[in-house]
Amino acid sequence: MRAVVVYESMFGNTHVVADAVGRGLGETFDEVEVLAVGDATPARVADADLLVVGGPTHVHGMASGTSRRAAVQQAEDHDELHLEPHADGPGLRDWFAELPRAEQDAAAFDTRLDVNALLSGRASKAIAKALGRHGRTVLDHPTSFLVGKDSHLVEGQEDEAVRWGRQLAGLAAPAR
Repeated sequence: MRAVVVYESMFGNTHVVADAVGRGLGETFDEVEVLAVGDATPARVADADLLVVGGPTHVHGMASGTSRRAAVQQAEDHDELHLEPHADGPGLRDWFAELPRAEQDAAAFDTRLDVNALLSGRASKAIAKALGRHGRTVLDHPTSFLVGKDSHLVEGQEDEAVRWGRQLAGLAAPAR
C-alpha cells in the first residue's frame, strides 16, 4: 500500500506535521511519500491508496495568494521567522485547480493558532471539501494541529500527528 502526504507550509510547522503524519502512516503502509505542494504532481499522487493533504490556516481558511504574500512579508519583517523553501511557490488552492478527479481515500489536516476554532477558522474543513469535490473519500474528520503565539507547534502536537497517521492507516488498511 502507498500513501502520499501533500502539504503547504510557510514557516515550517505544517511541514513538521506532514512528516510526523508520514511516520505514523509508515508503520502500516509499504511506501509513504511526503511532498511539498509544488512537488505533488498529479502523476505522483495518482496511484496512492491514501492521499493526506494539509496546509496552514490563513484568514479562517486555506491560504490564498494574498495571505501567502503577507506571510512572506511577515518573515521579511521578523528575523525569528524563516520561510520554507517552497513558500513562494504554488499553494493548495492552485494545486486543487489542477488535480484531476479520482476515486481515492483521503484525509485533511491544518495547522492553526492555538485559539478557539471559531476565532481562527480551520483550513482542514475547506481542504476536506475540495478533496470530496475531486472524487476522494475523506476517511476522518478534518484535523487541526496547534501553533502557539511564538509561531511554533504547541508541545505534543508532533506526537499527536504521528498518532493521527497511525489512526488513518488503520482506517485505510481494512478497506484494502
